[in-house]
Amino acid sequence: MSEASTDRVADRPAEVTDPLLWDLAAAVADAHQPDDERVCASPSCAGAAWPCAAWNNAQAGLSAARTPRQPAAPRQSAGSPQSASRPGAGQPGAGRAGAAGEPGTAAVRTDARSLAATAA
Repeated sequence: MSEASTDRVADRPAEVTDPLLWDLAAAVADAHQPDDERVCASPSCAGAAWPCAAWNNAQAGLSAARTPRQPAAPRQSAGSPQSASRPGAGQPGAGRAGAAGEPGTAAVRTDARSLAATAA
């Protein structure tokens, strides 16, 4: 780890919720500082006026790294009540094509007819 990255870790505010994003955004912001003529000193900006797009994006990253994370929405499992309410759900072969009379066969035939009708 370089000395500069160690300094960033020590300077990281306590309210940072995404340390990786903070460290990356801080590194970009450090690399895109203005020179005496208010031009971005980074070679990747090739003399762009400061604040450059990279510096602005780094500031957005620093702000986002402080934003509390939202809890993820709960996922529906395969055995959830919602999926069990569909006809044939949970039965072997449901939703798959099979021999005549097996669950899922009628849906396949209907889809084939609708594809043929659209192609005509």
